Amino acid sequence: MRKNWLTACFMAILLAACASPNKLDPVTTDGCSLFPNRSPFGEADWCHCCVAHDLVYWRGGIEEARLDADRELEACVQKASGSTLLANVMFAGVRIGGSPYVPAWFRWGYGWPYGRPYGLLTPQEEALASSLERDYRAKNPMLACPDRISANE
Repeated sequence: MRKNWLTACFMAILLAACASPNKLDPVTTDGCSLFPNRSPFGEADWCHCCVAHDLVYWRGGIEEARLDADRELEACVQKASGSTLLANVMFAGVRIGGSPYVPAWFRWGYGWPYGRPYGLLTPQEEALASSLERDYRAKNPMLACPDRISANE
C-alpha cells in the first residue's frame, strides 16, 4: 500500500513539472482554508483578512512578498478578532503550511501549476495576474467570504 502511495505522489509531481509554467488559473478563495472564518461564539469575523491574503497567495512571487502577506494577515486578524493569540496561531499556520513546495490548494502561488518556486513574475505574468485579479475584484468588490456570497452573484 505504501509503495502505491509513493508511486502516485511521484507521478503527480512529474505531471506537475510538465504543466505549463505560464498558465494562471482564475482567482479562487476558500476563505480561511483549514481555519474557521469567524468566531463561533461572537461577532468577530476575520474572513475578509483571509480573502485578501488568498489574493496575494494566488499570485505568488518572491519569498519576501509571502512574509509581508503573512504579517498583514496576522495584523488584520488581530484587529478583526481582538485576539493576539488567534492572530499568532494563524500566522504560524500560514508560515508552516503555505510554502510553494507543499502540494496543497492553499500554497504560495496556488494559481500557478504545482512546482513553481519563489520568484519574480515576468512582466507578462504580472499583466495576466493583474487582469485576472481585476476581473475577480469587479465581481467581488467587497472581497466577501465565499460562504457569504449570494448564489445569485
